[in-house]
Amino acid sequence: MERELAMEIVRVTELAALNSARWMGRGKKNEADNAATEAMRKMFDTVAMDGTVVIGEGEMDEAPMLYIGERLGTGAAPEVDIAVDPLEGTNIVASGQANAMAVVAIAPKGCLLHAPDMYMDKLAVGPRARGKVHMDQSVTENLQAVAKANEKDISDVVAVVLDRPRHAALIEEIRQAGARIKLIANGDVAAAINTAFPERGVDILFGSGGAPEGVLAACALKCLGGDIMGRLLPETDEERQRCLEMGIKDINQVLMMEDLVRGEDAIFSATGVTDGDMLHGVRFLSKTKARTQTIVMRAKTGTVRFVDALHNLDKKVGWDRL
Repeated sequence: MERELAMEIVRVTELAALNSARWMGRGKKNEADNAATEAMRKMFDTVAMDGTVVIGEGEMDEAPMLYIGERLGTGAAPEVDIAVDPLEGTNIVASGQANAMAVVAIAPKGCLLHAPDMYMDKLAVGPRARGKVHMDQSVTENLQAVAKANEKDISDVVAVVLDRPRHAALIEEIRQAGARIKLIANGDVAAAINTAFPERGVDILFGSGGAPEGVLAACALKCLGGDIMGRLLPETDEERQRCLEMGIKDINQVLMMEDLVRGEDAIFSATGVTDGDMLHGVRFLSKTKARTQTIVMRAKTGTVRFVDALHNLDKKVGWDRL
C-alpha cells in the first residue's frame, strides 16, 4: 500500500464525522449512523484503490449500510481489505455523550480477519505490556503482569471495561486484585487504543464487545506497537456455523494479533464525532466552517499523526446540510 493512501482514508473518516455530528444530541441514532455511512460511501468512491469490505454493518440486503462484500474505491490498485465502523457509538451521538468516532482500517487483501458480527472476549494492552499478558491467564495474573511491565503498583493500574451486567464477575475480580476500574458506556475501540498512550490513564482493556470492533482495535494497536487478543463468543448454532465457515474450527481458540491482522502493514484512521479522551469532536464554527481532529497511523512505518483540519463546507464534496 502506498503511503498516500493514509491521507485519502483521513478524508473518508472526516466526511463521515462531519455528516453524523449534525445529529449529536437529537436522539436519532439511526439517522446519525446513516449520515456517516452514506458519507463514507461517497468519499470511498474517489479513493484510488480496489477495496472489499470484510468488516461492515451487515449483509448485502441490509443496504444502505456498508455491507460485507461491498466493493469500494475506483477499482485501481492496490487491492485491500476494508474494515469500517462509520459511527462507533451511535447511542453516544444520539445522547450527546463522549468518545464517538468515525473509524476505517485497511490492510492488503487477505490480511484482515473476516470477523462475524458476534461478541468477542478481548484483552488489550499498550507496547510496554506486549507479550506479558494472555487470555489463558487469570485476570489477577494479567493485572500483575501489566503492573510490572509499566513499573506501577497494582493499585495504580487502571482497567477499562464496558459497563454491562455481563461483566459483574469480571469487575469484582479486578477490584479484588487491587486495581482500579474505568467503566465506559460504549466505544471499546477508543478504549483499547488508549492503552497504548500512557497519558490517557488506562493500562489494560478487559471484557466482551463486538468482534468487528476487535479487528478495528487490532489494526490500531498494530500501528502503535500494542497487543490485543480475542476469543469469539458465539451464542447460537448459526453463529457457531459462521465461525466454522471462517475457518475457525476451535471456537475456544485465542485469536492473537497476527490472526486478527496479518502481515506488516495496516492503516487506521479515526475522526472524532463527539469530544473524547483521544480526539476532539466536530466543531461547527459557522454556517460554512467546521473543525475536525483525526488520528491516522500506519503499521509499516509506525507513524502516528494527529490531523487538525478546518473545512470550508461550501466547497466540501459530499457535505449534506440537514
